[in-house]
Amino acid sequence: MNDIDRMKDLLARQRSAFLSQPNRSLAERRADLKKIEAIMLDHRDAWCEAVSADFGHRAQIETLLLELSVVVRGTKDMRHKLGRWMKPERVPTPLMAQPGRSYVRRDPKGVVGIVSPWNYPVQLALLPLATALAAGNRTIIKPSELTPKTNALMADLLAAHFPADQVAVIEGGPDLAEAFCALPFDHLFYTGSTRVGRSVAAAAGNNLVPVTLELGGKSPAIVTADYPVEDAAHAIAWGRFLNAGQTCVAVDNVLAIGTPERARAIGQAVADKVAAFYPDFATNPDYSSVIAGQHFARLEAMVEEARQAGVEIIQPPHDANAVRSSRKFPPTVMINPPDDLRVMREEIFGPVLPVIAKPDLQAATDHVNAHERPLALYVFSNASREIEQVLDNTHSGGVTVNGALLHVANDQLPFGGNGPSGQGAYHGKFGFDELTHARAVFRTRRWHSTRLVAPPYGKLAKKITETALKL
Repeated sequence: MNDIDRMKDLLARQRSAFLSQPNRSLAERRADLKKIEAIMLDHRDAWCEAVSADFGHRAQIETLLLELSVVVRGTKDMRHKLGRWMKPERVPTPLMAQPGRSYVRRDPKGVVGIVSPWNYPVQLALLPLATALAAGNRTIIKPSELTPKTNALMADLLAAHFPADQVAVIEGGPDLAEAFCALPFDHLFYTGSTRVGRSVAAAAGNNLVPVTLELGGKSPAIVTADYPVEDAAHAIAWGRFLNAGQTCVAVDNVLAIGTPERARAIGQAVADKVAAFYPDFATNPDYSSVIAGQHFARLEAMVEEARQAGVEIIQPPHDANAVRSSRKFPPTVMINPPDDLRVMREEIFGPVLPVIAKPDLQAATDHVNAHERPLALYVFSNASREIEQVLDNTHSGGVTVNGALLHVANDQLPFGGNGPSGQGAYHGKFGFDELTHARAVFRTRRWHSTRLVAPPYGKLAKKITETALKL
């Protein structure tokens, strides 16, 4: 059986299992979530080793903090609150529909397909999985082919804890991913680039499969004129260069309100902070490698284009051949690159940060609005008026004020994009709602008022109709 036939067989088996048990109990779902927690905590060293091997190098604390702890925390939160979420929600019944009662059930959708990316190969596969299980679904995961060791570990651990007709992993390259997205799932959950997301949505649309698209885009940070440079630099350096910039909500560029000199001062402060975070980055165990050679080459081409255009570039001293061999791309800050360069047109997804001067806050929000809506937006200001001006005049998936990435860390907030940066949201209750069907139920009594307006229509039916028009 080839991989495509195996996928189809898995989908058929999971759909058959779902139909035989369309609503897993609260106890069963909680037990499923406990298994995910155990998979994280009992094998933490194995996860760290597999991810680091796939990247070439990644700091253990980044895998523990940004992957395993996110899954454990989110899963525990869902497990504790699941009983409340599963209860039918009573809603009012209007007078004209009386006697009766109305409520909304949250029913599982069925079989959920999850396409996960390489940049956080544990978190972005297993947190959607935990959400799907909390919602009572069955799931097939297609992880990125760029993380084979992590995928193999994931497949082995999940197979040891779940039957294949409930949870399964299918591995393969882009062709398999394309075929995966064309399957008639009951919901498709995709995390990745906007470019591929468009194709995923089109493939799912052929089967009218509802989709959650967690995409990306160029997430800007606006630093207002009076905000302390050092404070902004610390948050921006952390939010850009963590995981070597390979984060969908990483700060993609800085819009510095003021003169070109202020942009230069912010850029230099960020570069200094990065040097303090990662001294001798090429051998620093806290600094991650770029995932693959083609991604390293893409970043090199972006920086070289800017250099040829005369852009001021700040990089630490390094041996180009040595860093190319280790794929540890030098942390790079660019000062005021023009808009036509690739670094300003494409999502960077690496340790490169442009800092651009904007004369005022209006110019900064105009810049944001002139581009596709980003997955994240960052605002650095101590003035509520300025913060509200940015929030009122821009659109994005989420926002952190005076920090970076932190809105994603709160499971009580929805995580998702807006337009080209994604559709749908998850984390906590938002994910439970995303992966269940809101099923309307109206229960009437033996006698109902509709008998009064049944044909043939007489005076009473007309009077009731006139009353209904006035309500």
